[in-house]
Amino acid sequence: MSMFRKGTVLAALAVAGALTLVVADHADARQGGSFGSRGTRTYQTPASTPTAPGTVAPVQRSITSPQTAPSSAARPQTAAQRPSMFGNGFAGSLMRGLLIGGLIGMLMGQGLGGLAGILGLLLQVGLVVAGVMLVMRLLRRSQPVPAGAGAGGGYGGPRPAARGDWRAASAPPAGSGRPPGVQDEIGVTPADLDAFERLLGIIQGAVSREDQAELRANTTPEMFGYLADELRENAERGLRNQVSDVKLLQGDVAEAWREGNREYATVAMRYASRDVMLDRASGKVVSGAAGIGESTEVWTFVRDRIAGPTGGAAGLWRLSAIQGA
Repeated sequence: MSMFRKGTVLAALAVAGALTLVVADHADARQGGSFGSRGTRTYQTPASTPTAPGTVAPVQRSITSPQTAPSSAARPQTAAQRPSMFGNGFAGSLMRGLLIGGLIGMLMGQGLGGLAGILGLLLQVGLVVAGVMLVMRLLRRSQPVPAGAGAGGGYGGPRPAARGDWRAASAPPAGSGRPPGVQDEIGVTPADLDAFERLLGIIQGAVSREDQAELRANTTPEMFGYLADELRENAERGLRNQVSDVKLLQGDVAEAWREGNREYATVAMRYASRDVMLDRASGKVVSGAAGIGESTEVWTFVRDRIAGPTGGAAGLWRLSAIQGA
């Protein structure tokens, strides 16, 4: 085998190995994406919080018309959907730059030798990326969950003090120096936060058991339709999504508001879980990490205000939208 062919094969293997590490590290067994409805705020970006300080992924699938939101809020979604042959971000830019460099080398008389040099560089880059990703995975797995993970803007289990701190940070009274951007127009209560945490476990468990009755009872009709579609598509492909060991590590309220007789609450949640896709016949893991991993998502819940003789009461919270963070 010529040096050129050896370089080609090795470069392809290196890049494939690096991509495998990336996929295994970040794979989320649920097909998902960002979908659902947040009322008139569906295409607006939720406020940043300590749990999700970065940009929240825009809603990609919704029955809500984009015309109900400002046009500027819908633009990021359009830009994010533009396809790229090599993907977006640093890796895509690197691949495009290397390809252009190889073509320029060929045009300037270096011929296949110039392309072989580029493939050799690809091999080195692939090995470096693979090594870095492996180290990052090991470091993440070795980091323990802090004992006070619930304090200062999060809650992490049955510790009353941590939950109290979380509630005070997420929905403080006016003039108490609450975090910028947090808008609580309905007064989220400790009972509401407990309901959000319960729904996280209930919905993940229902997806794992493929319990459509449980999903229907705890989600809006739109969200139930999306989740039921995923369950059906998994079954058609001979797969089953198994989610277990779900535990909320940190959470806070991004915003809560009213629209007519409905109340919405958008909550950022960082949680641990074992999330894998299994082959239905053999039970073998097809995708997703075998160990416990962490995910950060922004969930929106909605409930109806029910009129009554004493002035009205709140209905049960249901999941209305999920967005990646």
